[in-house]
Amino acid sequence: QGFRRNAIAYACISMISDSVKSVPWVLYQGQGSKRQELSTHPLLTLLSQPNPMQSGADFLEALSGFYLIAGNAYVEAILTNKGPQELWLHRPDRMKVVPGGNGLPQGYEYQAGAEAYRWTVDPIKGKAPILHLKTFNPLDDWYGMSFIEAAAYGIDLHNTSNAHNKALLDNGAAPSAVITYKAEDGTPLTDTQFYRLKQEIEAEYTGARNAGRPLLLENITWQSLGFSPRELDWLQGKNVTAREIGRVFRVPSQMLDIEGSQTYANMEQAKLGFWEDAVIPLLVKIRDALNQWLVPWYGPNLYLDFNLDEVSALIPRRAERFERNVKAVEAGLLTINEARADLGYEPVDGGDVILVQSSKLPLSLAGEIPNQEPDSSSNTPQQGADS
Repeated sequence: QGFRRNAIAYACISMISDSVKSVPWVLYQGQGSKRQELSTHPLLTLLSQPNPMQSGADFLEALSGFYLIAGNAYVEAILTNKGPQELWLHRPDRMKVVPGGNGLPQGYEYQAGAEAYRWTVDPIKGKAPILHLKTFNPLDDWYGMSFIEAAAYGIDLHNTSNAHNKALLDNGAAPSAVITYKAEDGTPLTDTQFYRLKQEIEAEYTGARNAGRPLLLENITWQSLGFSPRELDWLQGKNVTAREIGRVFRVPSQMLDIEGSQTYANMEQAKLGFWEDAVIPLLVKIRDALNQWLVPWYGPNLYLDFNLDEVSALIPRRAERFERNVKAVEAGLLTINEARADLGYEPVDGGDVILVQSSKLPLSLAGEIPNQEPDSSSNTPQQGADS
């Protein structure tokens, strides 16, 4: 009901998982200044085509969806003597954690119909062909807590509001009423007359196609007992629950097109907040889990990361970061290579020196030009105090 029958929860989960799958992954070898990006590698090939049934994007979309819906996601690595050859996702509702006595799982069990599959976990290193990605759950040692569980009351209220609105439409968008029959001679309706009158009213005056049709009655009075949706403030209540659901998933209300939602100044800021609060934290969790579980099978000194350079929603943050690094270099706080590393660029030759303005150096260092003021805008490399 949370994912399949609630438009807000479905939209939140779909928006996050679609954003996660759109981000490219990169692989680095080495550390620090010696780190190099690898353009080709068996791990990159595996992530682009995890299994014969899914592309890399489909795999990440399903992984994110399971994680957000169930609070748990399970990935199986098909291992050979050459390392992982395929990655498969398993439905969380079919996977069971076999508790261990040392704080680590003893194994994992997958039940599909009458068949059961089991994987064991190394009791010392905790290594297993199953990756269990889970959210924090304060009341369970083995399973994560679903986002939908946290939003359950809001989802129930929102679904009830939709059911209420549908019932109004089914009844001609009119509130309920009492129909009173008054015969001239005081004779009450027979059972046959009563049911015939009821059927005629339901057929002729209820339902969406009969909305607004005039009611023609003979010896019958109609007394309305209900209130309009506006008087019940139905729409406002529905919007409140929709915002509550979005808040659980960290999706701004403006992106869900909820009326009256102006948490951010504009849509650009809302999208920026969505990426920083909802998408990037999930990418970090997936990246760190893969670096701990999958990458070591391919050898040491490898690091998997995601590349956000092509994400248009993050352009304002990149511009601010670039400007901050430029000012830090000009102020002599960072070297060029330190600034480039922060921006995700490779180091350059001669970029490990501090640049300071020549006007702040002694004349013996900056060089005095007769009859001319020093150029305060020029920068001079400074490699150390002795220089």
